[in-house]
This record gives sequence, C-alpha cells and structure tokens, in this order.
Amino acid sequence: MKDKERQKYANVMNEIKRRTSVIYSILNGKKNTLYKATNIELMCLQIRKILELIALCSLVANQRLFLKKINNLQKMWNAKLILADIEKLNPDFYPKPIDEVPSKKEGIINEFIDIKEGFLTKDEFIKVYDKCGKILHAENPLGNGIDYKYYEKVIPEWMGKIKRLLNSHTIKLLNDKNMYLVHMQENGKEGSTVYVFGLLNGTGKKEQ
Repeated sequence: MKDKERQKYANVMNEIKRRTSVIYSILNGKKNTLYKATNIELMCLQIRKILELIALCSLVANQRLFLKKINNLQKMWNAKLILADIEKLNPDFYPKPIDEVPSKKEGIINEFIDIKEGFLTKDEFIKVYDKCGKILHAENPLGNGIDYKYYEKVIPEWMGKIKRLLNSHTIKLLNDKNMYLVHMQENGKEGSTVYVFGLLNGTGKKEQ
C-alpha cells in the first residue's frame, strides 16, 4: 500500500471518528433531535454509514487488486456485498484489533497482542448492518412496531465493539508481506495514522 493509499485509508478512519462523535453527542445528551425515535434513527443511520466506511476501507487498501477484478466499484454501496466480494479475493481482509504492550525484546518498542473478544466480528458486522437498516424505514402501523427500547440498549454496546475493533488495528493485503498498523488517535495528533511494518526475523519493524 503506497503513501497515497495509506492517507486515503486514514481519511476514511477520520470520517468514522466524526460520525462516532455525532452518535456519542446524542448518547451523552449533548445533542438532541427533540424526539427519542429520531434520536435513535439518526444514531442507527450513522452506525450503518460507519460500517459501510469500514467495508470501503478494505477497497482503499486493496485498490489495485480490486480495480483489476471488479468493474462496478462505483455501484458498490451495500456493505454486506462489499465484504462478500472482498473476502473472495482476500480472506484476511478484515481489520484485526490489537493491544500494544511494551516489548522486552531488543530493538522492539511494542509487541502486538491480538484482541480475542469485545470487538465487532465479521458475523456481528452483518447483523448490526441489517438491524440498523430495518429501523430506517417507516413503521408499519399494522405491524408490531419498532422496539426503540431494544435499540436504546444495544447502540452503546455496538459502539463499544466498533471502537474496540478500530482503535488500534492491523490490516493485511493480498500479495503484500508488509503489515499495516492503524491508530485512530495518538497524543498530539488530530487525525488517524497508518504505519507500515516490514518483516524482520519474524517480527515487525516500523518504517518511517
């Protein structure tokens, strides 16, 4: 992934952060649409867009591969379909959340520890995407109605899992031996940062 593609990836992460701020401004009571139902619908719309941006990030990272394989990128808007197509070409495409801990190895600053739980998995991604889509349609007056209390409960849980997934994560590209580390936030920096690591004796070494 070249510098230009890394910056595009970081730009999408920044867009996700902005939409995340909108959701938390409502959850924290700082902003309000004056109606609980529209508060919840607005948050679900932002979550759905965040998930679409996560999917589109994979397109950015694998841009050259997809330009060769897919002719209708401009028409790709459904996150589920994007994920399915990406996985066919690169099964290891999904962001891998990590914790960074100080390393005792010489020449290595931090070691990456894979996070095993508490983040949005690929299976959960699809379920949340669908759940958010259902609430964006008008309620059928002859049906059972929308369970807004359910969404009130699960939205903070969904957001916690999304943040856990993206806060510090790595991505792997097809036919690329490098590993890419993404920080959503760093001290002294406003935007997200993408680092590239080359393999060295089985460990990662950051390239400036």
